[in-house]
Amino acid sequence: MTLGIGGVTIDCADPRTLAEFWTAALGYAVVTDFEGEFLFLAPPDKPQGAAPYIGLQRVAEPRQGKNRAHLDFNTEDRPAEVARLVELGASVLGEHVVPGLTWTVLADPEGNEFCVGSPNG
Repeated sequence: MTLGIGGVTIDCADPRTLAEFWTAALGYAVVTDFEGEFLFLAPPDKPQGAAPYIGLQRVAEPRQGKNRAHLDFNTEDRPAEVARLVELGASVLGEHVVPGLTWTVLADPEGNEFCVGSPNG
């Protein structure tokens, strides 16, 4: 099999503005900017392709309804990470608990949902 995950692309109204949130949230940098229409964000200290990229793609239509796919992040200190992300501009949409896992659903500044989870609650 020769297929691998290159990255995940998020549709948005303004890729450059949304990049400010995601670069701060992940410690990524804008590594490629196609005239503000499509941006690649990746870890600045790793060779290209060594880690999945986040793509930000300009689309004309606003997001409607729940995301059909979303990013999941994990951390040992979920409450601290959630607080940091909210300070950067994210919104908390909900919290869920199942035995062995707690996760918080958040939205980035354009309303794209993502989760932050921890096995420790």
